[in-house]
Amino acid sequence: MEFALADHHRMVQKMVRDFGASEVAPRIRELDRSQTFDRTILQKMGALGLLGLCVPERYGGAGSDYISLGLACEELEYVDTSLRVILSVHLGLNSLSLLAWGTEDQRRRFLVPQARGEKVAAYGLTEPAAGSDAVGIQATAVRDGRNYVLNGEKTWMSLADVADHFLIFAWTDPVKQKQRDHAGLSAFVLTRDMKGLATSTLHGKLGIRAGNTGTITMDEVRVSEDNRLGQDGEGFRIAMFALDQGRYTVASGATGLIRACLDASVRYAQERRAFGVPIGEHQLIKEMIARMSRDYEVSRLLYLRAGWMKNQGQRNTRETSLAKWYATVASEQAAGDAVEIHGAYGYSDEYPVERFYRNAKGAVIYEGTREIHTLLQADYALGYREDKPTRVTLPKWPFD
Repeated sequence: MEFALADHHRMVQKMVRDFGASEVAPRIRELDRSQTFDRTILQKMGALGLLGLCVPERYGGAGSDYISLGLACEELEYVDTSLRVILSVHLGLNSLSLLAWGTEDQRRRFLVPQARGEKVAAYGLTEPAAGSDAVGIQATAVRDGRNYVLNGEKTWMSLADVADHFLIFAWTDPVKQKQRDHAGLSAFVLTRDMKGLATSTLHGKLGIRAGNTGTITMDEVRVSEDNRLGQDGEGFRIAMFALDQGRYTVASGATGLIRACLDASVRYAQERRAFGVPIGEHQLIKEMIARMSRDYEVSRLLYLRAGWMKNQGQRNTRETSLAKWYATVASEQAAGDAVEIHGAYGYSDEYPVERFYRNAKGAVIYEGTREIHTLLQADYALGYREDKPTRVTLPKWPFD
């Protein structure tokens, strides 16, 4: 059992930490306050190789491992959740799905430019009337010769208004749709230039205001069968596979948010005085800081274990779910405690903990609510669920 990071892990960690500190941290308060997404951040992340961090070099990526992906997400969310979301969606949900499920032609057409940072990718499962209930989606894809005609709407879609490629899920079997049989769902890769495709941006979000979130509408969008990912009826399996990778990035990102709350709270507790002493000397403040320290270490070990399992090519749905569940709940607690430690100042954007608090809430909702992960972990413990081998897995690292 080896707990030390390898040299290549430390290099990625330092690179991302330096990038966040120099390129984004000085401006993030204003970007969040103005609800502005800075597109140049995507270009800079692409230039560093982050948008294809754990994609094999033969597909335009950096060839790093999945632990490196987790470390990068931790460092990005330490600065702001919006940075981690880019990696979660572009790489975790979309690109890794193409890597695992795509044909060689699809990898060349879509994955290579995404890994190089030339194209931005998004993921569309959630709809206005369907979130956790994935089989409740209403989008349809009707077969027409060698094409499909897609209609429907996706919402709460990160990078919707800036992406070039979209991984979209829709019903291809109307009978199974009526039966709520997920075997009737299929997955497709759409491109922004397709006729009938339109996107828009959502404003007024509670958190992650420096990130782009929006909707996509499909009105008679004609898609070649060459753009179908996997086979007809495999859409639900692809969606769940993608969520495994997304949950991993959310878990590691939430770990970074806990660390950000801890560092901010320690600084303030050593500076602020009450009753004649620094507030860090008061027992209840110490308890909150101790809880953050504990939860950071636990969350970090959980996501690193999941990353190690991914490197080995092992199924890790249970372990990734546990990491996501624990880290996101802990990050919400840490952010709440950080605001309280800062007192009235924590309730204003004069200090970053107010932004941390708003950002933390989303993570206990997306990629499976905390209630879903609670039930999932209970089912594993009770023996009602087990991870079975699947037709498709992520490639082991080092890549061939």
